[in-house]
Amino acid sequence: MKDKLQITFHNVDASPAVEEKISENVNKLERFYDHIISCRVTVDNPHRHQRKGNLYHVRIDITVPNGELVVNRNPLDEPNHSDVYVAIRDAFEAARRQLQDYVGLQRDEARKTVVVMPKI
Repeated sequence: MKDKLQITFHNVDASPAVEEKISENVNKLERFYDHIISCRVTVDNPHRHQRKGNLYHVRIDITVPNGELVVNRNPLDEPNHSDVYVAIRDAFEAARRQLQDYVGLQRDEARKTVVVMPKI
């Protein structure tokens, strides 16, 4: 990655263990696709519901050549996101799927631009 990983916490106390887990997941993404330019991760606890508990929201912005991938899901859709590690896991799983789709599109574009000249 060309730029440094940025991790931001909103309404959540910063934790070295959470930062380490995020770094591990980013390293896995880089092993899958080594052209990642930058990655910004935000861990947020936007709602402090008493009935539902604290639901964590993890947003991931990945800058790649010719684009940006964003994982941004509503934590209210996932009741198991009361565990920050589960929210991180799910967000990075979605990021991996988006990155796979992006790589597949790049490969398709590369195939389309290859011109085969017939033998004469």
